[in-house]
Amino acid sequence: MPPSTSSPAARSADSASDPGDPRRRLPAVGELLERAQIQALVEVYGRERVLVQARAELARLREGADRAALEHADELLASRIREALEAAAGFPLRRTINATGVFVHTNLGRASLPHELALQLAPLLDAGCDLELDLDSGRRGDRNRRLERLLCLITGAEAAVVVNNNAAALLLAVACLARDREVVVSRGELVEIGGSFRIPDLLEAAGGRLVEVGTTNRTGIDDYARAIGAQTALLLKVQPSNYRIVGFTASVGEAALAELGRERGVPLLVDEGSGLLAPHSAPQLAAHPSHRTLVEVGCDLVCGSGDKVLGGPQAGLLLGRRALIDRCRRHPLFRALRPGRGVVATLEAVLRRHLAGAPMPLDRMWPPPHEHRARLERVAEALGGEVIEANAYLGGGAAPMDAIPGEAIAIDGDGDLLRRLRSGDPAVVGYAREGRVIVDLRTVAPEDDEALLRAVRGARARGAD
Repeated sequence: MPPSTSSPAARSADSASDPGDPRRRLPAVGELLERAQIQALVEVYGRERVLVQARAELARLREGADRAALEHADELLASRIREALEAAAGFPLRRTINATGVFVHTNLGRASLPHELALQLAPLLDAGCDLELDLDSGRRGDRNRRLERLLCLITGAEAAVVVNNNAAALLLAVACLARDREVVVSRGELVEIGGSFRIPDLLEAAGGRLVEVGTTNRTGIDDYARAIGAQTALLLKVQPSNYRIVGFTASVGEAALAELGRERGVPLLVDEGSGLLAPHSAPQLAAHPSHRTLVEVGCDLVCGSGDKVLGGPQAGLLLGRRALIDRCRRHPLFRALRPGRGVVATLEAVLRRHLAGAPMPLDRMWPPPHEHRARLERVAEALGGEVIEANAYLGGGAAPMDAIPGEAIAIDGDGDLLRRLRSGDPAVVGYAREGRVIVDLRTVAPEDDEALLRAVRGARARGAD
């Protein structure tokens, strides 16, 4: 019996005898693998995986009956192979231009490093470095010591340790100093710190017993004083940086809490959160207590993030009185939570910039008006856009209600243009407002302006196809 004309074998045989059949124009698998788009996939996923997927996609096209798909086989093959590999192995990290006007954008990796600093790190990462080696004696060193010296110089603290994020710093301090004992916290500061992680849950995981004082909107010094007893190990104050209670409110300042702690022999731990090491003159940060200020008013311990206002890698800073820091340093959790070489090298370089007073990317949020206006007009003209008033924000839970007034660029486009910008190379993330796409240069490094222009032109061209 002859094979059915609807079977794959029959269709393949028909294509071999029909010179007009578009299946005859499909490339051989070896030819396909030599193409630039497929070679780029080989570099990411390996030749064998790409080869298997290329054969599968070629077979699908040869056996299919969709003539329109065959007419666009070159584009379909590349996209289908890429999509299948991405579905199996995930998307590789991609460089993304943050044009949202949100400086510490958690979804985009939070703070960006200064461009020249990022280039300087390569020699410390592609070879060995003296991370834990004293080059003078040849003996083992301490990876934390360089960071500790810098943090103490900048903040005035007696000692410091660095772990892998701020939640880890809080976890270490409570586990070391308050396990099976009481930690006193205002009800107005029992915050959720992101990703559904909450302060009460973290204290419980560290072995501390939470004692809530005051009310959601009002807590006084007497509330803390009445709660202190024989089992009290820590007073904890948490900066509610990602929300604000307004109206009939009252809270206790760090200086008053530190004095109460000294009188009653109970240390005060302040979770500053954002990694503001020294006071900042910007209106959005002027009221936010810095690590230096908290140490000066007598706080025993302070913790914060390395990848927010500090502008470094993800890390947790824990600094304060030497006796307490040394106890934390000896705790078994400290080794489990310590950062690796890349974080240590990056944080050291960032701290040295702070020590020297060198500019950081955060400074772009308050650019010199005339220089920034000239940059906006130059980019807007190149994009055929318009300079408009737009607010920016620090992000990362810092000063959520305090907008940073300024200007951005509006260009014609909708959600589809935003999607094509996100899928371009480099990817660009902006936002939509009143039917247009907004690009805020305050969160874009000036050296990325040309890449931004190319990305927008490419996205528009793909939309015109």
